[in-house]
Amino acid sequence: MIEPDLVITDVNLATMDGERSAPYGMIEQGAIMIKEGMISWLGLQAEMPEFDALATPVHSAKGAWLTPGLIDCHTHILFAGDRATEFEQRLQGVSYQQIAEQGGGIASTVRATREADHETLFVNAKGRLNSLLREGVTTVESKTGYGLDTENELKLLEVNKLLAEHHPIDIHSTFLGAHALPPEYKGQADAYIDIVCDEMLPRVAKLNLASAVDVFCENIGFSYEQTRRVFDAATKLGLKVKCHAEQLSNQRGTELVAEFAGLSADHIEYLDEPGVVTMANAGTVAVLLPGAFYFLRETQLPPLELLRKHKVPMAIASDFNPGTAPLCSLRLMLNMGCTLFRMTPEETLQGVTCHAAKALGLSDRGVLKVGMRADFALWNISHPAQLSYQFGVNDLLNLWILGKLIQS
Repeated sequence: MIEPDLVITDVNLATMDGERSAPYGMIEQGAIMIKEGMISWLGLQAEMPEFDALATPVHSAKGAWLTPGLIDCHTHILFAGDRATEFEQRLQGVSYQQIAEQGGGIASTVRATREADHETLFVNAKGRLNSLLREGVTTVESKTGYGLDTENELKLLEVNKLLAEHHPIDIHSTFLGAHALPPEYKGQADAYIDIVCDEMLPRVAKLNLASAVDVFCENIGFSYEQTRRVFDAATKLGLKVKCHAEQLSNQRGTELVAEFAGLSADHIEYLDEPGVVTMANAGTVAVLLPGAFYFLRETQLPPLELLRKHKVPMAIASDFNPGTAPLCSLRLMLNMGCTLFRMTPEETLQGVTCHAAKALGLSDRGVLKVGMRADFALWNISHPAQLSYQFGVNDLLNLWILGKLIQS
């Protein structure tokens, strides 16, 4: 007789386990057992091992659906201020360039973020994380990128560390010092990359404040060669790399991140087939960001058919940020992935579970399987496709992180 810490019965499981032939890795009329924060058994309830029902908490799901906890693998939740007035200006015909000349755009976010203390940034981010938690999100990647100097980039990473210690969501920090050119380095991109490589990255690695490094490789960001310099420095320090790539043009950033065996290439609307092939060969995940596509009213779709053809894993994320995707909802991204990018509901759910975990280099979550973290969400739905089909209805019944009930 086994001794689990928790048993959930009368449950339908969307395991997202690709080794199962059924859509969504389904196990209907199933059960799942938890021991010490990990999944110890799952399968058909009729085949459940014996356990001491008097000594073990048993939760009847009453036919609800259980999925892995959702993973938001690309966010910019750490910033101060907002850009709502700029949003209004753009709708009234004011151009991005005019807004920038007035001190707006990313410069305004950098200014507000530099002025904010740890507590302000922590409180702001905690509220955003709480919104994601209510949607069944159990893991979040949080990027820096609005400090753009050593002191303030480290401040953002320190806030991430505090969030990881004091919020139930599991936080994974990514250093994005090469997000944009700070105002004080206008016209001196190479000199700023010197600071990123020679000063910021060694401090980040020494203090163990991030697990990955990101770069915005774009004609309005940093060049292919500048990105290579950052990737080379990060790799030598033992940090994984990822890239904002091919969002507005094809700068071959995806090929570069694949060359460095990077975790993911994100956005990728302008990616071509050679770039897709390099991703497939390197095992790099495509992170699709329909919220930014929607908010910027873009028309160039990511190369979905090429990604499918070459079997590149596709993740979906919120890209929550103050300028181009102020949409703090991973559930909304599921719907947008289907309606805007023509993905299937199963593809989008894979995109926020198993493939999102891979995009963060995590092999212990994203799938309901023995030995995985007991991070999972129980939904009041009749089929997993419902998670992508409807939005705005609070159908989360319960949420567990490491086997601990967080939402009920």
